Amino acid sequence: MMTTSAQPRKQRKFRYEAPMHLRRKFVHVHISKELRAKLGLIARSTLVHKGDKVKIRTGEKKKHVGNVTRVDYSRSRLYVEGVVAKNAKGVEKPMAVQPSNVEIIEGDFTKGIRAKMPRKK
Repeated sequence: MMTTSAQPRKQRKFRYEAPMHLRRKFVHVHISKELRAKLGLIARSTLVHKGDKVKIRTGEKKKHVGNVTRVDYSRSRLYVEGVVAKNAKGVEKPMAVQPSNVEIIEGDFTKGIRAKMPRKK
């Protein structure tokens, strides 16, 4: 059930308690202008898939380009190749990235729901 409240606390509660089939919608990512122009897409965002090439737009890893290695729907985060942080022992661990901070620069738009995305005539 989607919430209709505008209150931030209720929006946060909805996202925190949302079932998994709705949490997928929280992991949408912007499509770069160049890719939209090349494919003639109208939509600005799409669901991110493992293997998509993304560019980080904000944060300490800004302008980093890499492939998505894992999408975590339960936490609404994704993991990108080469984005790592060192823990206290000095071991490198993959760092989670928020979907709103990345954009797709390459991906497979030939099958699945992406193939059915509306395009310019």
